[in-house]
Amino acid sequence: MDGSSPRRHTRDERGAAAVEFAMILPFLCFLLFAIISYGYMLSFRQALSQAAAEGARAAAGAPPSLPNTPPTAGDDSRQTRAIDAVNQGLGSYGVTCVTSGTGTPVLMHGSQQAGTCAVSTPQPCVGSSSSATCVKVTLSYTYEDDSLLPKFPGLGVLLPDQMTYSTEAEVS
Repeated sequence: MDGSSPRRHTRDERGAAAVEFAMILPFLCFLLFAIISYGYMLSFRQALSQAAAEGARAAAGAPPSLPNTPPTAGDDSRQTRAIDAVNQGLGSYGVTCVTSGTGTPVLMHGSQQAGTCAVSTPQPCVGSSSSATCVKVTLSYTYEDDSLLPKFPGLGVLLPDQMTYSTEAEVS
C-alpha cells in the first residue's frame, strides 16, 4: 500500500467544504430571514386582532352618557376610549391610531399613514335578534407598503398585502 495516496486525496478536496458552504449560505440566510419576518408578522397580526377587540370593549364599556364624537382635547368619548385601547395594544410595534385632519382615525407607522382605524357609533348588533346595540372597531393595516421589518428580496410572496380585523362588542 502506498502511503502517499490518502494524503493526495485529502489535498485535492481541501477547499470543497468552503465551496459547498458558500453555495448553501444564500439559501440558509433566506430561510433564516423568512422565519424571522414571518414570525414577526404573525406576532403583529395577533396584536392587531387583540387591539381591535380591546378597542371595542373599551368603547362598549364607556358610560352611556358619553357622546360618540371625534376626540378633542379633554374629550372622553367612546371613540377616544377605543383609540386609547388600540394604541396601547399596538404601541410596542410603533403603530398608532390618530385622528387625521378630516376627523377620521388612521393608523400611522412612524410618521406615515399605514391604514385605517374606525370606531362605529352604537348600532344594532350583527346577527342578534334582540334589541342590543354594539360598537364595532375595524383596523386595517397595509402590511405590504408598511412592513415592520426591513424588506428582504423574495419574502413578499410569504407576507400579506393587507391585514384587516373587525370586532364588535355589546354596549353595556
